[in-house]
Amino acid sequence: MEEKKSGFPLFHPVSQVFGNQKIVVLLVLAALFALFSILSPAFRSYTTLITLFSYSYYITFMAIGATFVIISGGVDLSLGTGMICDALIGGLLQKGCPVVVAMLATLLAGVAFGWLNGFLVAVLKLPPFIATLGTMMICRGVGSIAVGGLSVTWPMKGKVGGWFRSIFRIQLGKLILPIGFLWVILIVLLMTYLLNHTRTGRYIIAIGSNQEATRLSGIKVVRYHMMAYIISGLFTGLAAIAYAATFQAIAPGTGAGLELDAIGSAVIGGTSMAGGMGTVSGTLIGVFIMALLKTGLPFVGLQANWQQIISGLVLVLAVGMDVMKNRRMARHS
Repeated sequence: MEEKKSGFPLFHPVSQVFGNQKIVVLLVLAALFALFSILSPAFRSYTTLITLFSYSYYITFMAIGATFVIISGGVDLSLGTGMICDALIGGLLQKGCPVVVAMLATLLAGVAFGWLNGFLVAVLKLPPFIATLGTMMICRGVGSIAVGGLSVTWPMKGKVGGWFRSIFRIQLGKLILPIGFLWVILIVLLMTYLLNHTRTGRYIIAIGSNQEATRLSGIKVVRYHMMAYIISGLFTGLAAIAYAATFQAIAPGTGAGLELDAIGSAVIGGTSMAGGMGTVSGTLIGVFIMALLKTGLPFVGLQANWQQIISGLVLVLAVGMDVMKNRRMARHS
């Protein structure tokens, strides 16, 4: 007699694939790494690994923030331009203040924009897409006005304040150590605990699952709904610091489109666009798939246009898996 679980055969391939998205994504990550390594010997260099890490830090932080917002049933389109705006504000301040003050200001700017998004969505009840689209344009304008339309450069290594670039990578002789990855793992563990083992995290999940039922149970929905966006804003500020530590100059008016990498990473990692479901660890895996595609595809001769097409197909596939999973759960709930 065939065993069954939740109305499905235990070994039904479709059920297993769509019920274990994180395992599938891990396998895809390993397969991509193996494929690029086989097709391009140059990809198998330590320099490539350092580049992969360096370009994933700021996407990781944005994606963690996006995870909380999406789990709450919303979306944040202001992540990319918000990150650039935060970095521009911090870069402007560091010209007359210690770099640590500029870093704190960058975080505060991120929290402020997160609060604004939360206020628009949770208090004024604006659709998240429209609210954060408006904030995206506001961030772009505020950043450009703050710096007068000119690029901003944070302190370079060896200069006063340049120590902040060593937060994510240090150099010992000719060896570069990507210590930022250790910070990423620590933050992922902390936010996993916050999401799964604290009142704030559980209530954010509940809001995304069924906001009205959560409200009727006595939970202050507005407070915790806003908290999801504030967390997103905080991580946008962290992403701005990582971005400033990675690139030499920050240009106003940029950043649009980076939010799609963050949102795509969260969705690829198993966060449901319907809300109420997702993991921070899955988002991290999704980030590395996106980063691996952008880093590895040029090594096999596929340039920017093909990178966008393939990344888009991966995202569509992930959303399709999410939709099929939700339909299956709805049919058998």
